[in-house]
Amino acid sequence: DDAGLAQLPAALERLGGMPLPVGWGSNLLARDGELGVTLVRTDFRAPLEVAAEDGADIVVRCAAGVRLPKLVAWCAARGLSGLEGLAGIPGAVGGAVAMNAGSYGVSMGDVLTRARLWSADSGAVWLTREALTCGYRHFDPGLSAPWLVLGCELRLTRTEPDIVREAIKANLQRKKATQPITQATAGCVFKNPEGVSAGKLLDEAGFKGRRMGGVGFSGLHANFLIHHGGGSATQALELLETARETVRERTGIRLELEVKVVG
Repeated sequence: DDAGLAQLPAALERLGGMPLPVGWGSNLLARDGELGVTLVRTDFRAPLEVAAEDGADIVVRCAAGVRLPKLVAWCAARGLSGLEGLAGIPGAVGGAVAMNAGSYGVSMGDVLTRARLWSADSGAVWLTREALTCGYRHFDPGLSAPWLVLGCELRLTRTEPDIVREAIKANLQRKKATQPITQATAGCVFKNPEGVSAGKLLDEAGFKGRRMGGVGFSGLHANFLIHHGGGSATQALELLETARETVRERTGIRLELEVKVVG
């Protein structure tokens, strides 16, 4: 809450370590062993609400701690279109904003109108979309680190609930057929290079289904790294680096990590 934010700078100074903002951790890969970080979790969960209406345009206000699937379902029940492509993405809204999460041609930055953020220098402030830099899996509020996403406002379009539900259903069916969304993964591990799919590059390099110890690339989609049980971050990172180097040697393309490595 806001009282906790006021105490945060002193708490970070007392605890030491590098501050690491986390939501639900759905895109993190932590190295093995003790890590010199202090976890900061924004658990703001105010009820979802309509902040403004202008004809068919609806602005929805959402707290950072709300789970993204809950937001998508809430919008579907009210016939609010714009987030259907994000169906099936886990994690919290704050993390989705901070990563500019996206899928099937839709990203948070496409519908974001304002974001409420915190830093030690600025405190809690609302920043308009014009003040924010959003790109492919990239979000920069221009604040000194560490900064936290506290909430956001999203511009959506009113339509029929059944239309939104059908679009979500189609997207989920497509994802279940092509991605291991029911398994223990951290989502896509590499960003897609310009004009080509990272999964396709990994598949062509022979990494679909390849394992190292308790971790391995999915046999359904090569850009998902699965924890099969008993695996380690060391194994995961070695496998990722081997894959990246193999793709570079074959194509000249050096894949960039999308998953955030901690430590």
